[in-house]
Amino acid sequence: MQDKVLLEERAKLIERNKELSCLYEIAKIVAHTETTVAQVLQAIVDVVPSAFQFPNQVYARIVIDNRVFMTEGFSESDYVIRDNLQMARPSHGVIEVFYHRRDGAELEGEDGFFPEERKLLQAIAHQVSLMINIKLANEQRSQLEDQLRHADRLAKVGQLTAGVAHELNEPLASILGFAQLATKKIDAPVHVARYLDKIIQSTLHAREIIKKMMLFSSPVPNHKAKIDLNAVLAEGMAFIEPRFAKVDIQFKSTFDPELPPILADASQITQVLINLVINAIHAMDSMGTLTLRTARAGRLVQMVVQDNGIGMDQQTLEQIFLPFFTTKDLDHGTGLGLSVVHGIVSAHDGTIDVKSEIGNGTTFTITFPTYKGKDQ
Repeated sequence: MQDKVLLEERAKLIERNKELSCLYEIAKIVAHTETTVAQVLQAIVDVVPSAFQFPNQVYARIVIDNRVFMTEGFSESDYVIRDNLQMARPSHGVIEVFYHRRDGAELEGEDGFFPEERKLLQAIAHQVSLMINIKLANEQRSQLEDQLRHADRLAKVGQLTAGVAHELNEPLASILGFAQLATKKIDAPVHVARYLDKIIQSTLHAREIIKKMMLFSSPVPNHKAKIDLNAVLAEGMAFIEPRFAKVDIQFKSTFDPELPPILADASQITQVLINLVINAIHAMDSMGTLTLRTARAGRLVQMVVQDNGIGMDQQTLEQIFLPFFTTKDLDHGTGLGLSVVHGIVSAHDGTIDVKSEIGNGTTFTITFPTYKGKDQ
């Protein structure tokens, strides 16, 4: 009698171990985030029979909406238990387990399953329901993110296209207009020469726009060399300072005399300076103080351009490096300046930090690595 009780307890432990092993395997399957919902469900269906007392005689099926996942060689029988999957509407699903025969074993109830097996199926259904809802939510979120990224790319392409069309339309219209006038004045060399000069100027203007766009899209300096940043900035300001004669702006500069050299294209560094200074002048509405300074920060070199103009809010700060984004009137800027600055600085392995506050001005801090003894 005691031996029979021990055998029964042993059989129960074996079955319980199979159930726990099945739930553990399902947990591992669900944990693989790279797999799709369909792959996970098929893997779960394949594992389910191993938890039942007669796994070789068990077939499992999961049905979700119009999708069906079955064990290999699946066929239905009269002995079946099923449990509904609790899913977000409008989806619905069910998990089913079929016994084909018991090899003479005594059947348990009308469906042929033990009570423990019914409870196991409920636990599996609960796990599957949670997994499906999480997986579907993640897939839906991923799809929405892809749609948002696509919409954002389209918006940027549209903005870029509109900006290019606007900027190139003016010089092209001038070229066409003056070319037509020149053909009508072919017998008047003086007029033709004037019109041709206008055509040349408009063509140069269009070429300058294209050069800026190329700097933005492919900002690769062609003539890097060891340069003294202080000297380059001083020379650059020599070209800009005449503009200060027309406005009430005070210019201050503080150059670190111990500043180490950097590896850079001097002409492009000058272009960075000009773009930042002209932006600062517009931000101050021709009245205020503009500060230019350099400093060493460990193995880095910093160039700082600071103004006490109108400043920018957070929304504007997040867009200033986008091509053709501008807060200026159409006849005061193309919106390419800061995108070109960003492209040049990035191509020099540098970084840009911008701090701004409405009413208190803006500070651009550009950081370059120091020269390491190799020209390019």
